[in-house]
Amino acid sequence: MSFDQPLPPFNASDPSASFLSTSCLDFLMIELVPMAYRVAHELDASSPEASLELNGNSGGTTAAAGDGSSVVATGTGTGTAGSRRLDEDEERDAVFFRLEGLGYRVGLGLVERFSRDRPRFNDTLDAIKFVCKDLWMLVFKKQVDNLKTNHRGVYVLTDNLFRPLSRMSTDPGGRAVLRAQPFLWFPCGIVRGALAAMGIAATVQAETSELPGAVFQIKTTPLKQ
Repeated sequence: MSFDQPLPPFNASDPSASFLSTSCLDFLMIELVPMAYRVAHELDASSPEASLELNGNSGGTTAAAGDGSSVVATGTGTGTAGSRRLDEDEERDAVFFRLEGLGYRVGLGLVERFSRDRPRFNDTLDAIKFVCKDLWMLVFKKQVDNLKTNHRGVYVLTDNLFRPLSRMSTDPGGRAVLRAQPFLWFPCGIVRGALAAMGIAATVQAETSELPGAVFQIKTTPLKQ
C-alpha cells in the first residue's frame, strides 16, 4: 500500500487533477488551535447551565441600557455581565476533543482516498511504517526520523523537525513548549484516524520537549479480523 505519486508534467488544466498549496495547509494548522479555543468559549457562553447560573445569580438586578439591551448587575459587587468561565482543565479537554476529532476525520479520509483498491495490511507494524513514510510525507512533507517499538503494541515515532512546530519561536521563559502542545492534538487525530481506516484501534499521544521536535506514542489493539 502506498500513495500514488502524480507523474510530471503537472497540468493544472487537467480536470481530474487536484492541488493544495502547502502554505494554505500551514496556515490552516496554525489557525485551528485559536479557533478551537474560541469555539469552546462560545459554546460555554451559550450553554443552558451558563444561562441558569446567570439568571439565578443572587441579588442580581436587570437594568435597561441605552441601546435597548439589558445589563445584569450582581449584589456582590464583583460580578460581571457574562457566563461562567471554563476552568483550565475543562478548557483543555474541550479543545483537545475538538482538535483530535477534526484530525481523526481527516486521517480517515486520507487513507480511504489513497488506499482504496489496495489490500489491507496483515501486520500492524507494516501499517505503522506506512504512517511513518507515506502518510507523513503526504501531510508533513517528510518521513518520520525514528520508529521504535516494544513489539507489544506500543510504537514511538520521533520527528526531529515536525512541520507544524517548525515556525514557532522560542521564548526565554520556556513556555514555548507548553504553548506548542495544543498544536499536536490535530496531528494525533490524523494518525488515529488513519490507523482506524486500516482496521487498527489505537490511542495516540504526542509531546514535545524541545522545538521543533515531536514524539508520538501509539498504543494499539489487535487488528480486526
